[in-house]
Amino acid sequence: MHDPRELPAPGAAEIAFAGRSNAGKSSAINTLTGRKRLAYVSKTPGRTQLINFFSLDGRAFLVDLPGYGYSGVPAEVRKHWEVLVGEYIANRESLAAVVVVMDARHPLTPLDRQLLAWLRGAGRPAHVLLTKADKLSKQAGRVTLDRVRRELAHLVPQSTAQLFSSLKGDGVDEAAGTLARLAAAKNKAPAKGE
Repeated sequence: MHDPRELPAPGAAEIAFAGRSNAGKSSAINTLTGRKRLAYVSKTPGRTQLINFFSLDGRAFLVDLPGYGYSGVPAEVRKHWEVLVGEYIANRESLAAVVVVMDARHPLTPLDRQLLAWLRGAGRPAHVLLTKADKLSKQAGRVTLDRVRRELAHLVPQSTAQLFSSLKGDGVDEAAGTLARLAAAKNKAPAKGE
């Protein structure tokens, strides 16, 4: 979707994925859905330029948001993405949570922190996937995860974080369980005004 007015009518819970360009967002989506090319994986950052909806057997939607932080995108396109994604995050009734995808080697960049502040302001739950965890030793991964969780406690209370590797399949069950719980909680919640 290129225009917020063109989004599908709210319905089943939506789990949105956001992250810096080349953080592994498309790979994580493909791994979690068990599909090799559901979301397009590219070595070129900035490929996702629209809000893309993927149905998960009608029970929920996985929503792929444009990546952020890629300097090769013209300023007017970046501004459009900010408005599009900002309106979606702030106003979407069926949005259950936002998965913030961060490269485990470079978590909590200034742009990641900006997105987390935005989510806190919008009252949206966040789950951080620290992708490419296979690039770290087990000890370095634990240290990184502990640091990110400590900082998240201040940035977005009640958020969660985990290590994840699309390449090795590490963290897939944990992530799938977390997303299923978030979607189920949203699907059970009464709509606004009820």
